[in-house]
Amino acid sequence: MPVHLSAPDPASLHPVAGLRIGTAMAGVRKAGRRDLVVFVLDEGAAVDGVFTRNRFCAAPVQLCREHLTRAAALGGIRAFVVNTGNANAGTGADGLARARRSCAALAAQLGIAAEQVLPFSTGVIMETLPVERIEAGLPAALTALAPDAWALAAEGIMTTDTLPKAASRRLEIGGRCVTVTGIAKGAGMIRPDMATMLGFVATDAVLAPALVSALVREAAERSFNRITIDGDTSTNDSFVLAATRRAGHAEITTLESAEGRALAGAVGAVAEQLAQAIVRDGEGATKFITVKVEGGRSVDECRRAAYAIAHSPLVKTAFFASDPNLGRILAAVGYAGIDDLDQGLIDLYLDDVHVVARGGRRPEYREEDGQRVMQQSEITIRVLLHRGRAEALVWTCDLSHDYVSINADYRS
Repeated sequence: MPVHLSAPDPASLHPVAGLRIGTAMAGVRKAGRRDLVVFVLDEGAAVDGVFTRNRFCAAPVQLCREHLTRAAALGGIRAFVVNTGNANAGTGADGLARARRSCAALAAQLGIAAEQVLPFSTGVIMETLPVERIEAGLPAALTALAPDAWALAAEGIMTTDTLPKAASRRLEIGGRCVTVTGIAKGAGMIRPDMATMLGFVATDAVLAPALVSALVREAAERSFNRITIDGDTSTNDSFVLAATRRAGHAEITTLESAEGRALAGAVGAVAEQLAQAIVRDGEGATKFITVKVEGGRSVDECRRAAYAIAHSPLVKTAFFASDPNLGRILAAVGYAGIDDLDQGLIDLYLDDVHVVARGGRRPEYREEDGQRVMQQSEITIRVLLHRGRAEALVWTCDLSHDYVSINADYRS
């Protein structure tokens, strides 16, 4: 069961002016479920994204990067086509051709250039994309286009997720109501190193197109770059931000302005809620764990230590068992690759319980206090390195029997 996560109320997901969404059951992998989602943007929207750092990236990721560089000369990105059930990764030249074909099919229906369409796929790796099913499903998805279809879209991009993931915010800029709404999917193969497996956030803010790139990267650093479930970086990770520029206020020309900071805060909050939802819905997760490393010489070394803890199967299984075998946390910090680490300076806390002082078990620590915290469904690990002022935060979950079962049965 997800950790303190429920399905979003469709009424809480505010439409974004200048954007419509349609879904369909195309039977990409299994019949009888929504597995095709189309986003259509009005003219004048600005779009950018961040993508997986996995060098063995999927065909749609390769094509997204290509289209984002070419679309400006054609009037910008106007649509996304998203399928679940098949990742179109590890499919070579044929996979690229099929991704292009899906873009061309949607473009023909909308009367735009194929390069103005971004394709996204998620699902099983190294299987041929049944693009003919996508083509056949597009008319139904386009017929269903509506501005308030965010909840259906969140369902349509799910794979092993147990619940859809969506979030929405409203704020006032220049006397106008501005909306930020987004959806994401992901529950396993999550160590994004940029974003989640798939994430889409849109706003109607009148944002200068040149700022979209900086804003999507800032939001990713605040959210999706802080999560891990199993340490595996997906071949398909994609996080895209679209600004439709329809809110009617004066254009935001710098993110350092009051308006720019307000918008960045709202976009970041939506992305952070989506990122945490992915961890809370981690495959087989029973606990949501915040790992905070403080007092490092650099953010990079703090992040390395935090991820070493969050990735450790021994740490994660101990938390599943509520076993305060906390030497595993210290061991993970030790192999994180921090130069000249002085173990005699390290403090470790579980929530309010001070476990380790100056590199050794604190005399006042009692194991029953550690076990009390370990039995909670939400836990914070704090490691103090006492060698600087930098810090980093990562969200993760435990590793349960169900994680193995879900991934062992994934293709059946």
